[in-house]
Amino acid sequence: MLSKTLIDLFKRDLHKLIEEINLYKDESHIWKLEGSVTNSAGNLCLHLVGNLNHFIGTTLGNTEYIRQRELEFSLKYVSRMELIKQVEATIIVIENTLQPLSESDLQKDYNLPVFKEPKTTAYVLIHLAMHLAYHLGQINFHRRLLD
Repeated sequence: MLSKTLIDLFKRDLHKLIEEINLYKDESHIWKLEGSVTNSAGNLCLHLVGNLNHFIGTTLGNTEYIRQRELEFSLKYVSRMELIKQVEATIIVIENTLQPLSESDLQKDYNLPVFKEPKTTAYVLIHLAMHLAYHLGQINFHRRLLD
């Protein structure tokens, strides 16, 4: 039951991420920095794709995704369509990885040390959903600030 709820929440927010990227009137604004805003929407989008593909896809789903975290923040001017394509692919990875997880799988320790002490897979997945929502809010603010 929890895995279905998590899939629904990840899908909801990733679809909202696609909507936010599409709502930029000027595609170049996706990469613009303004005032005290230190991360562009494009870089936050790349960061979310990398984060979810690493911590869900690779770690739980054995997808062979290789994260290049430094590029998530240094890469610039990836097209709007490419960003959306990457988010759509991430949705598929999340569905394919989380669907087969049982309640007992979710209660097992997550198999990668992320925090100072071991946490369950459920805990890490909820953390990742909150991380996605946090950055989605930043992207929404960024878009409204620039558009």
